[in-house]
Amino acid sequence: MWTTVLLLLLPLLSSTNKTKHDHLNQSEILSEDFSDIPVKSQKPPGEVKGQLQQSLLAFGRSTRKLMRDVMDEQQRALDVLSNQVSELMMKMQALSSEVQRSNTEMFSMKPVQSHGRDCSEIKENLMSAVPKIPSGIYIIHPENTDSSFEVFCEMDYMGGGWTVMQKRSDGLTDFRRPWADYADGFGHLAGEHWLGLRKVYHILNQKEARFQIHIALVSHDDVTSYASYDDFRLDNETNFFRIHLGRYSGSAGDAFRGYDQDQNQDTAPFSASDMDNDGCNPSCTIGNKIVESCSLQQNFTGWWFNQCGLANLNGSPWDSDQNQGWHILWDTWRRSGIPYTIRSVTMKIRRIATNN
Repeated sequence: MWTTVLLLLLPLLSSTNKTKHDHLNQSEILSEDFSDIPVKSQKPPGEVKGQLQQSLLAFGRSTRKLMRDVMDEQQRALDVLSNQVSELMMKMQALSSEVQRSNTEMFSMKPVQSHGRDCSEIKENLMSAVPKIPSGIYIIHPENTDSSFEVFCEMDYMGGGWTVMQKRSDGLTDFRRPWADYADGFGHLAGEHWLGLRKVYHILNQKEARFQIHIALVSHDDVTSYASYDDFRLDNETNFFRIHLGRYSGSAGDAFRGYDQDQNQDTAPFSASDMDNDGCNPSCTIGNKIVESCSLQQNFTGWWFNQCGLANLNGSPWDSDQNQGWHILWDTWRRSGIPYTIRSVTMKIRRIATNN
């Protein structure tokens, strides 16, 4: 009987053990699976702080690397710019050396010995012997003088024979001078210069000789114009080299005489910063401005001022380094009612035929 009962219970016990075993295996598996899942609440505070510090360190390292990369890039850009500046400086130095060499060659031009009393007579004397008379520095000896001196003779312009008495072109020569310099002359004959009132007076004051004066103007945009007077002479130094002009012709207008008598500079004595003969006694009103000295008002230059007037060819070229002061002034030369800005000017004199 008991044997029969045991045989009947064995399948049931086996099934029950299997079920328990299956439940046990599932519990172990679930336990193993969930054991790998981090539970924040279970991390200690020290471990969280450590991870935060590591994150901050990593961020700091990446930031420093980014800054180094930016600084390296800026340094490369600065190196390129520095090389460009160095190259530009070298080119400027080479250009400056070339300009100085050219100026040295120009100013070291040897003068040709005297062949006449002025450039007009030199041209006449050389025409039969020289096929083409070159422009350059010549030595002349006007009559009624004790010595000879050098002048620049313009032999190519309008038939040649011109004695250059003034040239203003690049602003490298300072025209802010006292009376003595304007009387004696200054500058370089082959470049910018003022021949000197005493020398010009000796040329003009020769017997049986009359001279015309020609003023050639060039604007900043290369427009050319001129003003010419068919008779030109100066009084002696005792009368402050007072100027006298004949009939005007040209395309630039008669700025010497202006538009009315108050602006007329014909017959005016020469003035300088230390020799005031400008007719402003004790002052003049020009454009609602009180002016006591035209020379001082026009950048300490010398000229035949008469209450200042409309002409001063000794001012600064408009593109020179001195263009903070007064420019070359010839107020009657205008375009659309506005005076031209003048880049260069040359004043030259030449003999004219006489009836004697």
